[in-house]
Amino acid sequence: MAKEQLQVLNALDVAKTQWYHFTAIIIAGMGFFTDAYDLFCISLVTKLLGRIYYHVDGAPKPGSLPPNVSAAVNGVAFCGTLAGQLFFGWLGDKLGRKKVYGMTLMLMVICSIASGLSFGKNPKAVMTTLCFFRFWLGFGIGGDYPLSATIMSEYANKKTRGAFIAAVFAMQGFGILAGGMFAIIVSSAFKAKYDAPAYEVDPIASTIPQADYVWRIILMVGAIPAALTYYWRMKMPETARYTALVAKNAKQAASDMSKVMQVDIEAEAQKVEHDIKSSDAAFGLFSKQFLRRHGLHLLGTTTTWFLLDIAFYSQNLFQKDIFSAIGWIPAAKTMNAIEEVFRIARAQTLIALCSTVPGYWFTVAFIDKMGRFSIQLMGFFFMTVFMFALAIPYDHWTNKDHRIGFVVIYSLTFFFANFGPNATTFVVPAEIFPARLRSTCHGISAASGKLGAMVGAFGFLYLAQNQDKAKADAGYPAGIGVKNSLIVLGVVNLLGMLFTFLVPEAKGKSLEEMSGENEDDGEQQQQS
Repeated sequence: MAKEQLQVLNALDVAKTQWYHFTAIIIAGMGFFTDAYDLFCISLVTKLLGRIYYHVDGAPKPGSLPPNVSAAVNGVAFCGTLAGQLFFGWLGDKLGRKKVYGMTLMLMVICSIASGLSFGKNPKAVMTTLCFFRFWLGFGIGGDYPLSATIMSEYANKKTRGAFIAAVFAMQGFGILAGGMFAIIVSSAFKAKYDAPAYEVDPIASTIPQADYVWRIILMVGAIPAALTYYWRMKMPETARYTALVAKNAKQAASDMSKVMQVDIEAEAQKVEHDIKSSDAAFGLFSKQFLRRHGLHLLGTTTTWFLLDIAFYSQNLFQKDIFSAIGWIPAAKTMNAIEEVFRIARAQTLIALCSTVPGYWFTVAFIDKMGRFSIQLMGFFFMTVFMFALAIPYDHWTNKDHRIGFVVIYSLTFFFANFGPNATTFVVPAEIFPARLRSTCHGISAASGKLGAMVGAFGFLYLAQNQDKAKADAGYPAGIGVKNSLIVLGVVNLLGMLFTFLVPEAKGKSLEEMSGENEDDGEQQQQS
């Protein structure tokens, strides 16, 4: 027999969509906007960093970051994010969502500014300090994942909860878009003010001294949206589910939510006390009971996120290389440094505008109608199909006449990643675990995803190199080529589809129903 739900939680579950839902989406979503801006803006400026700091006199091509430096600059933020997801996820269950939420934001603001102030005269000093601050920036960003998802899921009603959590995640699309647009504005302004010849005309003059400001400005602006939301984050009350179910303070939970929802809610302190006495439900993460009830769920959320991010991040980080390969971006030597930033940013913004952003919002629109499971399965299926469609006739796509077709299919892969597993893998872990472990389990799932992102980012940096060592990028060993790399990604997506079957459907159910927190002990014993 199910226990009667606390009135305050029931009120949240059945509440109509109100203004506080939208403020929660914006407050949590702005964190995500900043996360995406900070994580993805580095890929806009890596070629510029190569030109400024690794110029070789007399070389036919502009300077580029050596493989180990490139991997560090692109990937160090992911290492920080992974650590932050595990640490802040755990801390969010220990101290409460709200307290930890402010810490992560402050860290993001400070490190965004500091990474733009990376100091030193020689390349080693600049890259080392940049990597140091990018690591801690990633650490703050990592905390935002479990906390944003958990806060939104605990504030939402059960009817539209999926759409609300997905809307927070969808702000990532706007963050990527903002990064590209801001880079276009900055590079255009510098290009207009300081004219420079192409690299092949004058290698030295093609990189103006002022170019050093361009990448710093692009990185530092990431601090602004985070700083703007700090005040609102601090004013947001702790979620009722944490206060009532974890901190066991029903009176405080009722009073907080009465203010938020502007209705009278009765504090049921006796019910909470009775539940504490009668319940053995306080099992920990490493208990047999957790393994029995949620073990497969956690396996499902971690593996699907891991597999998705291998495919998602290997595509995202290497967009600029793919664009160059198919001729969307001219050869580096035919442009000056600022022009190259402009071209890369323009291509990335177009992809974000046409496929990334619409994909996220399709999920928001359909997640509570179709359900999480169907969207995730469908997304992985189409990603597999399109990956093979790019890979098998790859030589056909490299022909100049077929470029547009390549970009269309490439964009569709992105569209179905976002109207698919990229959004659902974020939503589901915030709904299916008990309140006292919710943030931790979301952090573990997200960290598993970041592990996949590292495999995608670093693995494919080497894999996608030309099979002929002479044609590979400077400093890299021969790889398996882009075609075979795309086939590998297709197989990864296929595995993601299979692991989706481990994840339960949470559509239309309350959080306590999903996690089994409102079942009596007798029923828990029988179920197990």
